[in-house]
Amino acid sequence: MGASAPQTVVRSAAPADLHAVAGIYAHYVLHSVITFEEAPPTADDWLRRFHDIASRDDPFLVAEAAGEVAGYAYAGPWRPKPAYRNTVEDTVYLSPGHTGKGLGGALLGALVERCARAGRRRMVAVIADTGQDASAALHRRFGFTHAGRLTEVGYKHGRWVDTVLMERDLTADGTLPHPGGPAPGT
Repeated sequence: MGASAPQTVVRSAAPADLHAVAGIYAHYVLHSVITFEEAPPTADDWLRRFHDIASRDDPFLVAEAAGEVAGYAYAGPWRPKPAYRNTVEDTVYLSPGHTGKGLGGALLGALVERCARAGRRRMVAVIADTGQDASAALHRRFGFTHAGRLTEVGYKHGRWVDTVLMERDLTADGTLPHPGGPAPGT
């Protein structure tokens, strides 16, 4: 009888997960152009980010495979101005050894669902155009549509990089949150 694949669990992140999150992200900061950060944030930086996300009641998730953090996803503010409070930007990263196994879809699906339940209106993805379609394809599978391109807005590792903007409605019926009401999560 063959061995079965290790079970994947998507769950809310905890402070104990942040060293693994920092390690996953550091790989991409140092070795790719899919993020425009040039120095990896420390675990303490991640703890501040974690608390900031939690203070807005936005989700920060991890995918656990065989007992280890294999990826993470979170929703953060699209822009800092208050009128954008119902729009979030998604972030999804996988450990290099765990790509192509469905973890990105598990994380993005859970993130979309939790943001919708929290009353968010729209989710935006800002994807570095590296010449690979994997991230855009993942977002299309979850109902994101192309919203634009910003040309040569980032310079990293000796090259100019475009970003592709994608967006997705998070409301089931297309209704807006009450404009006079409080920001979601307050």
